[in-house]
Amino acid sequence: MKHSTIKFIIPYFGQWPEWINLFMLSCQYNPDIDWLFFTNCDEADIKPKNTQFIHISFNDYKTLVSDKLKINFSQSDPYKLCDLKPAYGYLHQEHLVGYDFFGFGDLDVIYGQLRHFLTEEVLQNHQLIATHDNRISGHFCLLKNNETMRNAFRRMPHWKELLETQSHLGIDESKFTKVFMPHRKHPKWLKSLYGLFSPYWRNNYFHEQYSTILSPIHWIDGNAEHPQQWHWEKGKLSNTVNNDTEFMYLHFMNWKSSRWLSKEYGSQAAWEALDSLVHFDSRVENNFWTITKSGFYLK
Repeated sequence: MKHSTIKFIIPYFGQWPEWINLFMLSCQYNPDIDWLFFTNCDEADIKPKNTQFIHISFNDYKTLVSDKLKINFSQSDPYKLCDLKPAYGYLHQEHLVGYDFFGFGDLDVIYGQLRHFLTEEVLQNHQLIATHDNRISGHFCLLKNNETMRNAFRRMPHWKELLETQSHLGIDESKFTKVFMPHRKHPKWLKSLYGLFSPYWRNNYFHEQYSTILSPIHWIDGNAEHPQQWHWEKGKLSNTVNNDTEFMYLHFMNWKSSRWLSKEYGSQAAWEALDSLVHFDSRVENNFWTITKSGFYLK
């Protein structure tokens, strides 16, 4: 069976987060997947062979986007790039030659063994892989590298106006999901019927990976409480609640920021009150560490 090739595209401008070396290390332990960064940041101390950096200023990147999409992409806040994620495949298709899939994601994640979940059966039978069961997530999404999927963002109504809007709108999740799941609250059999009439509504893989802690989604066992201690060990990601179960990745947005944090957890995210997050020398390739609401520690 053919081994499907994957490349993630991540534009990032400003300053690397404190945990960037640990993020890169989790990429390194997925050697058969590639990551391409467009950035004005210096290269991280840990630079895996499967990562590539194209150094470009934020202003020059906005010009690139404006020219290729024929829009005025002139926002001052790099967070607006989240709305641009559905268009990455089109914008950077010259860097995707020879790849079967392209992906978009975030840096507030630590990856586990991705290929344990992205099996060849999953990849070869689907055109879109999402890590929630009812929507696309901005922190991890894969799309088939073909003309249809590279241009799927054009199916979002008023996409040009949405991208030109100064404020962040979250269309990478909300409106892009509707391209592939326009009737997501309908019964499964009815959604399958819709798929007969649109190439965008079939061969999609929406599967909950329980990646985002402190999200509204109940945990695997139906409990509202999420695991608070995670372990990364030579590429394998687990937690203290689910014993030896491996997870695809950990998305710690709600520890990092209160932007999307439910009010039931308070008005301040756990990490917002901390002076530092990484409590060991992350420039050294440590193969065992723990992630908690207090930050990163050697295991």
